[in-house]
Amino acid sequence: MDMAASLIATTLSAGTPLALASLGLLINEKSGVVNLGAEGMMLMAAVIGFAVALHTGNQWAAFGAGAVTGALMAGALGLLVIWLNTNQYATGLALTLFGAGLSAFIGIDYVGKTLPNFQPWDIPGLSDLPFIGPALFRHHLMVYLTVLLALGLIWFFDRTRAGLVLRAVGESPESAHALGYPVRRIRLLALMCGGALVGVAGAYLSVIYTPLWVQGMTAGRGWIALALTTFATWRPARVLLGAYLFGGVTMLQFFFQGSGVQIPSQFLSMLPYIATIVVLALMSRNPLWIRINMPSSIGKPFTPGG
Repeated sequence: MDMAASLIATTLSAGTPLALASLGLLINEKSGVVNLGAEGMMLMAAVIGFAVALHTGNQWAAFGAGAVTGALMAGALGLLVIWLNTNQYATGLALTLFGAGLSAFIGIDYVGKTLPNFQPWDIPGLSDLPFIGPALFRHHLMVYLTVLLALGLIWFFDRTRAGLVLRAVGESPESAHALGYPVRRIRLLALMCGGALVGVAGAYLSVIYTPLWVQGMTAGRGWIALALTTFATWRPARVLLGAYLFGGVTMLQFFFQGSGVQIPSQFLSMLPYIATIVVLALMSRNPLWIRINMPSSIGKPFTPGG
């Protein structure tokens, strides 16, 4: 029972950065913009967040720095793809390469340094319950905030005027523009808000989840987050479920090793990426389902009057 509770707890912790990044990318894609720069943004936010936490001792300042880093990089991406109409896919890939290289350079002096482990946020009356206490109610506050964020986005997209306008921009920017909405500014704002969440995900990795800085420490999580938005058919609740699913697959390698299962560690490390490929392959068998749920203008440039 203790091992099962530990597996659940580590799954929630491992799934949190994936959920944050995926929800940020979901906001981007709901507005019609594909952000392939998530991996580079997470790396930059990870090193900046780690540096801030190391020098200030304040993890929330680190999260703020990560959010600002992600928002600024997303803003730069937005200026290129929204106003200059550069190719969204090529520009996003360039941003990933830029972020990977610059983060490695900035992080040279931080390699080998560590931060103190965080103190879990115990929920009074619940954290001491047998099994479910250590499994569900002894986590960092960001774990709970991520769940609330997913629920908030469901309400935002379905129940608020701003959310409906954002969805309209992603479905038909021409119609939204004809109704007087500033499509390009809405897309830029959505891109920066989503980028801030991607940045928080990167900071969570280096400040809470690890907590240390290592070059390339995201290990493809930005790409998995991109796959998760498709896997979840652009729905926040499914994003959360998918993030915890992949987080659980990631933790299985340590669970198997601790249980003495004789499986090569290299194969176990491949599990999250194999799961990503398998899920996407299964989904691609029904392209109609993807087309029905995906924003109609995703990846397509928009020029007012063009």
